[in-house]
Amino acid sequence: MKKRPVDLVVISDVHLGTYGCHAKELLGYLNSIKPKKLILNGDIIDIWQFRKRYFPKSHLKVIKKIITLASKGTEVIYITGNHDEMLRKFSDTEMGNFKLLDKLVIELDGKKAWFFHGDIFDASIQNAKWLAKLGGWGYDMLILLNQLINWLLVKLGREKFSLSKKIKNSVKKATKYINDFEGVAAQLAIQNKYQYVICGHIHQPQIRQFTDKNGSCFYLNSGDWIENLTSLEYHNQQWQLMHYEHIPLDSQTETEEESENININTEALITNITALGEF
Repeated sequence: MKKRPVDLVVISDVHLGTYGCHAKELLGYLNSIKPKKLILNGDIIDIWQFRKRYFPKSHLKVIKKIITLASKGTEVIYITGNHDEMLRKFSDTEMGNFKLLDKLVIELDGKKAWFFHGDIFDASIQNAKWLAKLGGWGYDMLILLNQLINWLLVKLGREKFSLSKKIKNSVKKATKYINDFEGVAAQLAIQNKYQYVICGHIHQPQIRQFTDKNGSCFYLNSGDWIENLTSLEYHNQQWQLMHYEHIPLDSQTETEEESENININTEALITNITALGEF
């Protein structure tokens, strides 16, 4: 299957190294596209919850694929999030087509776009990091429980459903938090004369226009690869929210192996990620 050319792709909240990560699906998506620029908008490797005993081959293949894309000419920009905040001490590092940043501002067809993960708006992370980490562990366990429930539902011929989405939608505070997050990001973007603000963090895929007395901007969120399996694509001067289940893939694309012989020392990688988590 011919790869789809895309000017810019944004993914976030992959959480490699956790039970809920859909690495195989992400690999299938990455194998189906040929992006000029790939922006990884935070929480790609979950250093907070990293476990030596759990880093499947599919997770490693995602890292290998990203390296392969960079080696083939794709500009890869890794923006740090809260679950990979340990990488922030290496911010502004640049190696070939790979850059590590905390935020990014670029121009897209004459319009300014502001990229950042979004955890700076989260008071629980700034003021009680241990509580945020505990919440992350609980979310991971909820996803694991949800996978078991959905397995049983499929066996019974029933439709799958998301526990966390149901909880979020039923809790008014959670809905208010999402709305507040989007509103604050948009207001800051308008104040700074940005036409686009692109975030991750809240796992809520969105493309939405905000307008106030000072102007307007588009707020975009790339969602996640835990529940929604979504990305953002910018091509031919247009943004599009991509859902994995609606992307045309065939079995050959999903299982494609790269021709380049890029070797990753798995043991060394796991040791280094563990060291970052303990830092």
